[in-house]
Amino acid sequence: PRIRYVRHDINRGAAWNFNYVFGLARGVYFKWHAHDDMLEPTFLEQTVAALDRNPQFVVAHARTRVVDAAGATLYTYDEHLRTESPLPSVRFRDLICIGHPCFQVFGLMRADVLRRTPLIGNYVPSDRILLARLGLLGMFYEAPEYLFISRRHPSQSVRAAKLRARAAWFDPANDGKIVMPYFRTLYEYVKAIRETPLPLDETRRCYGALLHWIASDRNWARLGNDVVQAGRQIAVRAVRRIRKSPLDPVTRENLL
Repeated sequence: PRIRYVRHDINRGAAWNFNYVFGLARGVYFKWHAHDDMLEPTFLEQTVAALDRNPQFVVAHARTRVVDAAGATLYTYDEHLRTESPLPSVRFRDLICIGHPCFQVFGLMRADVLRRTPLIGNYVPSDRILLARLGLLGMFYEAPEYLFISRRHPSQSVRAAKLRARAAWFDPANDGKIVMPYFRTLYEYVKAIRETPLPLDETRRCYGALLHWIASDRNWARLGNDVVQAGRQIAVRAVRRIRKSPLDPVTRENLL
């Protein structure tokens, strides 16, 4: 009687599904869970206790063990983000500037704080944006034990498609559209800072962290690649339109 099962006739995409199931939630705390991941038996016990004892924690998760399709341990994820810092700018800086696989999005969350965010957007990488927004709103707790188990396998959604093709996984309506994931990330980070009520000095530090994100060689190259890939898609579409146009053969050959 405590289980509710909901199935839809068509695939509306991961973002819609994530947000729909949260809309059904009735508890004080909420947790998303992917079908191929696992939890150790004390995961909820420890994360619930953390949120119960400290109202400043908005997300509680645990250290992560990554396993293969058969359940054998591949490695443990030990990157430390300063998401327990009382300063929003410190939490925000680490969440956007340190490369991490967003395991915290499968942590236990305060439902009322999660409702203050736009949830999972229909773009890549909206899970990362959500964590950045939550980091601006409060502290994260990380249990010291490896209680979250992330499974790696060939058909895993994040591995089955390349970055831009993954936009259709978030929302099937994105299939074939021109997407610029890193420019979208930049836009969403700016929007997150602007929409979060912070002391002026903390707002300035958050923008400073964002400038650091932009200035890194890796992200500077990625922003440039967004432009290149968009240009290629536009060029391909233009060629296809010319080939389908009713122009005479000589004119079409000259244009191509």
